[in-house]
Amino acid sequence: MVTLSDVAKQANVSKMTVSRVINHPEQVTAELRQLVEAAMATLDYQPNAAAKALANNRTNVIKLVILEDIDTTEPYYMSLLFGIAKGLDKCGYALQLVTERERLGKGNAADGFIVTGARAADLPLIDALAKPTVIFGENHNGYDFIDTDNKAGTAMATEYALAKNYQSLVFLGIDVKEAFEYSREAGYINTLQQHKKLPQIHRMSNHSHQSQQFINAHWAEFARDTCFICASDRLAIGVVRAIMQNGGTIPRDFGVIGFDGVFLDQVSNPKLTTVKQPVQRLGELLARMLLQKVAQSGAQQGELLVDPELIARDTTRK
Repeated sequence: MVTLSDVAKQANVSKMTVSRVINHPEQVTAELRQLVEAAMATLDYQPNAAAKALANNRTNVIKLVILEDIDTTEPYYMSLLFGIAKGLDKCGYALQLVTERERLGKGNAADGFIVTGARAADLPLIDALAKPTVIFGENHNGYDFIDTDNKAGTAMATEYALAKNYQSLVFLGIDVKEAFEYSREAGYINTLQQHKKLPQIHRMSNHSHQSQQFINAHWAEFARDTCFICASDRLAIGVVRAIMQNGGTIPRDFGVIGFDGVFLDQVSNPKLTTVKQPVQRLGELLARMLLQKVAQSGAQQGELLVDPELIARDTTRK
């Protein structure tokens, strides 16, 4: 096994210099750092992650805090978890999942937190976190965050529906007063205004049976050539069921566009046109941003909005 002494001998420097390059690279010159790193590469030396963490007074543990109720089979969170874990693993960090608020301050310490599912009522809890924190999801409260560009996503969906000659565009939103929902509605509203069309917005809880019941209750109000632009794939699936239940024809007479693009869009019959979020990539970016914030002693990182992609399938005209 290659040791620290072997690297020092190869680079013709002291063991202390090698240790500084590994644990405190900012304390050595670029020339010295390159010399030691070249020696490490030549000998295929892998620094001990636990020893490095100890030297930096860190745990090499990141906590993912989920502040909303989720089903254990929720595919969205499975993709997010995999992306975060992948990003952390590249840097020798472990991921610890926290789903209960009362457990947040208990157990092993952590070097930082990734928080998702936060609502306005959770702000005091987030403010109380003593370590670097990054939020998954748009917010207007000054926290560092990463999210899909929600506004661009629904604007894209609305433009697509108009291009397919649907005459009436109805938006089904999620009944929450949160930034991501406001952005999704704004993308729809702004696009319709540009085309001199009036918006029609209806909000409900994010469950397919809610959107299905809504369409059934108002079926007579929806003429042919209507496209339903939904704030989630769950809502979109309920709309598809209701249209088919009432004898409507998809996509000739009615169109449906979802938002998320994680599993549910593919199991829908017919397969759902959706605005696909790059959830796994978002997870990796969250890990990268947080580890950079940890390395920079909690320095502000800002915000990052990632472009989604429209996936055209069988619930809209070709």
